[in-house]
Amino acid sequence: MNSLTSTDAASHFANAQHHPNQFALLAQRRFAPFFWVQFLGAGNDNVFKFAFTVLVTYQLQVSWLPASLAGLVIGALFILPFLLFSATSGQLADKYPKEVLIRLVKNLEIVIMALAGWGFLQQNVAVLLTCVFLMGLHSTLFGPVKFAYLPQHLSERELTGGNGMVEMGTFVAILLGNVAGGLLIAMPLVGPAAVAAACLTLALLGRVLAQAVPASPPTDAALVINWNPFTETWRNLRLAHGNLVVFRSLLGISWMWFFGAVFLSNFPAFAHDVLRGDEQVASLLLVVFSVGIGAGALLCEVLSRRHVEIGLVPLGAIGMSVFAVDLYFATEALPPAAGTHSLSGFLAQPAHWRVLADLALLSMAAGIYSVPMYALIQMRSPASHRARIIAANNILNALFMIVSALLAGALLGAGLGLAQVFLLLGLANALVAAYIFLLVPEYLLRFIAWVATRLVYRLRLQGEERIPVQGPAILACNHVSYVDAVLLMAASPRPIRFLMDHRIFRVPVLGWLFRLAKAIPVAPQKEDPAAYEAAFEAAAQVLREGDLLGIFPEGGLTADGTLQPFKPGVLKIVERARAEGLAVPVVPMALTHLWGSFFSRIERVDGRPTAMTRPFRRGLFSRVGLNVGEPLAPEALALDALRERVAALSNG
Repeated sequence: MNSLTSTDAASHFANAQHHPNQFALLAQRRFAPFFWVQFLGAGNDNVFKFAFTVLVTYQLQVSWLPASLAGLVIGALFILPFLLFSATSGQLADKYPKEVLIRLVKNLEIVIMALAGWGFLQQNVAVLLTCVFLMGLHSTLFGPVKFAYLPQHLSERELTGGNGMVEMGTFVAILLGNVAGGLLIAMPLVGPAAVAAACLTLALLGRVLAQAVPASPPTDAALVINWNPFTETWRNLRLAHGNLVVFRSLLGISWMWFFGAVFLSNFPAFAHDVLRGDEQVASLLLVVFSVGIGAGALLCEVLSRRHVEIGLVPLGAIGMSVFAVDLYFATEALPPAAGTHSLSGFLAQPAHWRVLADLALLSMAAGIYSVPMYALIQMRSPASHRARIIAANNILNALFMIVSALLAGALLGAGLGLAQVFLLLGLANALVAAYIFLLVPEYLLRFIAWVATRLVYRLRLQGEERIPVQGPAILACNHVSYVDAVLLMAASPRPIRFLMDHRIFRVPVLGWLFRLAKAIPVAPQKEDPAAYEAAFEAAAQVLREGDLLGIFPEGGLTADGTLQPFKPGVLKIVERARAEGLAVPVVPMALTHLWGSFFSRIERVDGRPTAMTRPFRRGLFSRVGLNVGEPLAPEALALDALRERVAALSNG
């Protein structure tokens, strides 16, 4: 359930209308200071870590920290605080104002970077390792704040774009941080001092910008902190499991980090052992991967029409598998290398461009996959413990990344090549994605709706902001074709349970689709009284649970394209809800320009109106519309008035 009140939602929607895309958020105080604080923090993490890795790998000889293990140790130390303290940080983010926590975390970063600066100047590896752990703690404390902050300041229409900007900014910062850290530490004589100065400067700049982050009130000020990280971690995981859609989305995000970690951790070896390239080629792979993730994250807003569109998740999953598998075949097709490729020599060979294209496209798909999941978790998590659920996600991410490192190491140790590991990862991704989508069919349903509204129809929405973002409501729409429900699913930011004529469940494919959507079959009372009453009980339960109920008051498909008389069932549902103390608004809606399409009954076979007989009678990309009217109060609902509103919207 979204935490926005109706007033908040209206205000946020108004803000969303004032800017054309996600980049315009950078000009607004509610987003820009937070974005740059996050950007600088991620950049600083990576300047420090990469410079330190280069220092102990190439410049220092440390007997107790072999160069071959330096990257692994540094990475493990950075991840460890996520396992130990994420549960605590989630509680803090729910209990205290987020702008206060952001400033405190930035103060901590200054102290850590001052200590790290001394460690660089003294070339004290033990101190720098301690700072790696502390920077991991810094990121652990910031993580739940970061993702719980966005829903407090962005509307549903902005949430995908905002998350996309944060995801893009994070990966760009990682990329720039790695590049800067490598360049600075390599400076003759002054390398460590340059890194120390850069890290402290970034921390100070982040703290200055943190002062401009707007007020973000606590969501559970009365929360009593449980300081035991182990019991609280278990409690957080159980809390997240309370909403299965949210919990399984957490697992889906963690799988993305599992997937991505295998690539990120093995780029140097992949460049050296498989592509026969030098260090610059390894850096190029990192650049391509980071830019791809960022581009995919930014594309989400365009592809989703500025809504939280989880239908993009299967699209991203398909891309991740297809291009990971093709990456294997691309490497298998590479010509033998006579020696080590420089960057220019690597780019001069056309076969290498297929490798780069696969890497760019699979990372772009990963960005498309992850952003809607983050937005869904933010929307569906109760505001009172949203940060704790994000903390649970951080715990799972850390566990999955550790497992990915161990599993990849085991496969490589068993004699598999890196290209083969990538192939297995792509195939495993297909299986995991299929399993997730079967567990949470909402992803698959939204994907089908998304495809339908882009490859079969061109859906124009008007008044979609009137669909409630929280609480129970009845969506009452005209019934023109067999795919009306699919189009309504595509338009709604929330899942809809439909009350539908039982005969439609006999239609091939569509019947399976509507059963997957948990549509409620209803039969005429005279035909099957028990099924009739069961349908209305199921509809009442949907409203009790605070969800959206879709209904076609005509009671069946129109046979001539005109709006038919409304059945009294919608009044019965409203009155039953009122008797149970629920004031459920009724939102009138109308689909336009669907009559005459393949799925409407415009054709006649043996004198009977029939659908699906001439597939291309209107060509591809048929333009249709959905008009949404102002919600009607349940106490003043009249059947004729509702029909008049729907009729007016049909002609609008």
